[in-house]
Amino acid sequence: MLGDNLKIQSRSSSSYTDEQLLLIQQMGIKYVYTIFEDEDIGYDHSTGTLDEAKAYEGVMRFIDRLHKYDLVCTDAGNTHIYKNDKIHLGLEGRDQAIENYNAFNRILAKAGIHIGYMTWEPNQVYTSQWTSGQEMHGGVGRIVNLEELEKRPYTHGRFYTQEEMWGNFKYWLDRVLPVCEEIDMKIALHPNDPPVDHICGISNLIISADAYKHAFELAGNSPYLGMKMCIGCWLEGGQDFGNVLEDIRYFVANKKVFCVHFRNVSCPLPNFEETLLEDGYMNMYDVMKAFVAADYDGVLHADHVPLWGNGVGTGGSTAAWTYSMGYIKALYNCAQQELASLSK
Repeated sequence: MLGDNLKIQSRSSSSYTDEQLLLIQQMGIKYVYTIFEDEDIGYDHSTGTLDEAKAYEGVMRFIDRLHKYDLVCTDAGNTHIYKNDKIHLGLEGRDQAIENYNAFNRILAKAGIHIGYMTWEPNQVYTSQWTSGQEMHGGVGRIVNLEELEKRPYTHGRFYTQEEMWGNFKYWLDRVLPVCEEIDMKIALHPNDPPVDHICGISNLIISADAYKHAFELAGNSPYLGMKMCIGCWLEGGQDFGNVLEDIRYFVANKKVFCVHFRNVSCPLPNFEETLLEDGYMNMYDVMKAFVAADYDGVLHADHVPLWGNGVGTGGSTAAWTYSMGYIKALYNCAQQELASLSK
């Protein structure tokens, strides 16, 4: 059946409790991605030092815990290692930061994890407010107002041009891709969020489907550089980013989609709220059918869900994530059945 090899996955963190891992198993989910916390892998963000022995022990300790619940980690990273302004902006200490990046990817590959991450966001994800918006049913979620963001001061003292940023990207590629080939590690490149030309003095790189194509060209169309296809970012950018359904078909066919972030928003920029999957302006069933029809064989998970209350009986953020994962599983099952019936 089409889409049989698509893997619905859950988020996880190296700080997860056994109860949280059991919940993933009980939802009928086998695959997870993992964000490894600094303290669990011996990484000191303030000094930029990585204790490789402790990192390997920390990764393997969590992998062993996953195995107790029949869970498999397909992709992983450490946010401070791959979202590093020294790498992105070519600052002092860049070469050491790239060494740490390569060293941690070697550790992941040794542990059997062969997809790592990169996001060219020295200031992380930009957000105007975390509050209850009009589309959130009283939950708390992310709101972006581009006019507000454009008023913010430079974060790194000056303006960084597109030319500089692509140069820094190529510098990183030239030092990372040979290691990826050596250890069989694929890098999933995430878009800039929000996908606009520049914010706070930093020119953004991955703001459209065409920008992705340029990044892949700079990598010599290496099979080791692909994307985290963030549907939310595609929808934030609207037609300026690309036609999401056509781009799914194109990039899946070209083996460039390694991971999918499944998220909806209220409308394209300049202003948007993140919503429940069924509430945004995109029909997410059409998105799921596009992945199934393309016979996508990678991983897909919920992304940036609105958060609900933490009172007794509500389940807090765990309930919001669980709700979204259940909705995704239903979309996937319905898409498979519909497309199978059409093919008869």
